[in-house]
Amino acid sequence: MAAGLRARGWIVDVRELDPSFPRPTVSALNEAARVLAALPGGAPVLIDGLAFGAMPAEAEHEAARLRLVALVHLPLAAEIGLERAEAIRLEAGERRALAAARRTIVTGRATASVVEGYGVRRGAIAIVEPGTDRAPLATGSRRGEPVHVVSVAAMTPGKGHEILVRALGRIPDDNWRLTCAGSVERHPATAGRVRELVRCSGLEDRVSLVGELSAAALAAVYESADVFVHPSLHETYGMVVAEALARGLPVVGTATGAIPDLVGADAGLIVPPRDEEALARALSCVITDASTRARMAAGARRVRDRLPTWDDAADAMVAALAGI
Repeated sequence: MAAGLRARGWIVDVRELDPSFPRPTVSALNEAARVLAALPGGAPVLIDGLAFGAMPAEAEHEAARLRLVALVHLPLAAEIGLERAEAIRLEAGERRALAAARRTIVTGRATASVVEGYGVRRGAIAIVEPGTDRAPLATGSRRGEPVHVVSVAAMTPGKGHEILVRALGRIPDDNWRLTCAGSVERHPATAGRVRELVRCSGLEDRVSLVGELSAAALAAVYESADVFVHPSLHETYGMVVAEALARGLPVVGTATGAIPDLVGADAGLIVPPRDEEALARALSCVITDASTRARMAAGARRVRDRLPTWDDAADAMVAALAGI
């Protein structure tokens, strides 16, 4: 996005904040305050929601001097697995911070609705959907090989890996293999539970947890994929789903974020989040029926042709920042 804005004549200066956000230390907040204070008065400042929502006092202090814009992917209090007290604290802080912003940019309609619930007026909200890089069409598994199901997501409580393994374990047909790509370091407890579930389910020969991959290695996984699955419990947009559709892959996903809109009526199957039985049925359908896979792959290729590009996203961002 920074490159896209620069290409459109904007001067973009990126400032990094402490990695302790969104649970900043005192020193991290002090440093953030110093960064903001050093900016010239009247400057437009776009701040990622992981930091912005966690620094309400700093935002309030600079609101009259700087043109603050919040970029909200997911409200901090909506993170899966939070204790109620922490969620309440995070929501209260983010409400204060968003009230100090001149505009709030979100990545999808679902987040726009949530942000309205935080007291942000509709006219101050702009939707800028992420762009999707064009990618080669997947060729899929070879004749006679198991159907290759691919999931790409960090192994955290909100991405539904345990539900996915249990759902696949319900399918009587064994003509499938699963590759899960994504960090296993971000939430070690979840990764440990998934590994143990795979072992206890007797699926070690069919489920590969390959961790975070380089761009080239991930491209190779996509190249051999037949089906993409994303059993996420909560999303704001669903970029990995768009990336799978960009490769012409049928998608089995959950009804959260922009996923239903991305997949549409003919590029895959959508099930409710957390519904293990529905996920198992949908996966069974696409794994066991080659004609269904082919029909949905054709639908995915049609979706691929109309996905917004990063140029589209940059144009939308310019429009969102205009007049703040």
